[in-house]
Amino acid sequence: MSSRQGLLAGFFAYFFWGLFPLYWKPLSHVPAIEILGHRMVWSLVFVAVVLFWMKDVKRTFSLLKAPGIAKTFLLSSLLLATNWGLYIWAVNEGMILECSLGYFMNPLVNILLGAVFLKERLRPLQKIAVLIATLGVVWMTFHLGKLPWVALILALSFGFYGLIRKTAKLNSLEGLSVETLLLAGPALIFLLSLEWLGKASFGHIPAYQSWMLAGAGIVTAVPLLLFAIGARRLPLSTMGILQYLSPSIQFGLGVWLYHEPFDHVRFMGFIAIWTALAIYTLEGVYRQARAQFA
Repeated sequence: MSSRQGLLAGFFAYFFWGLFPLYWKPLSHVPAIEILGHRMVWSLVFVAVVLFWMKDVKRTFSLLKAPGIAKTFLLSSLLLATNWGLYIWAVNEGMILECSLGYFMNPLVNILLGAVFLKERLRPLQKIAVLIATLGVVWMTFHLGKLPWVALILALSFGFYGLIRKTAKLNSLEGLSVETLLLAGPALIFLLSLEWLGKASFGHIPAYQSWMLAGAGIVTAVPLLLFAIGARRLPLSTMGILQYLSPSIQFGLGVWLYHEPFDHVRFMGFIAIWTALAIYTLEGVYRQARAQFA
């Protein structure tokens, strides 16, 4: 596969992630935890189809027997469920801007986690970027009277998830297969209990919305698989720049389509985060260019 195809795969992965609010908003009357349950179950169904097509089912199931795999991926699956569930809830509660803030913050959280857990040394400009982002969060907390907790939890949960997956030995599809396998069982029991209690939405709402609940597996797995293709074929610096596409689209949807509040306090907070990201990105690009021509 060429780098051009890798670029397309990476672009569309982040593009689709950016459009997620358009998918969850029509389901806003369905409880977020129920949408999450469907997302888990149908993701497993989709991944299982892919594994059968690739004739890789037995080997994937055998991975659960490897030492430490089940424990490691149980933790990663819980972080993933937290991230997915909070994101769905926040979108449907009119907090798309705060979701986008969380994913803008994610690269900076990754820097901190790398320094704390992987003993990676922060370079001077990286320290400045983290400091500016922190000041932005403090600014919004002080002036709004509350922490942007949705943004922080989204950034931290995905950051810790990435940290675990970085140190795990499974590729994207194998890891997603194990995670959905661990999550789908409890999720299916929950969904069946809702049906038994007469509180389920699936099959009791307009047909297109029931199909959207089932389609949650496809919209979850496809961007992840595209991301895996892009990550294998592109330099980290390119993927690092592409990752801003998703929260940028979410930001645009929140401000211009859903007209969420965006006053001067939030504007200044976002300016701080964007400035920090610009410093972080340009520093990384400069170092890579310098290394190539050294």
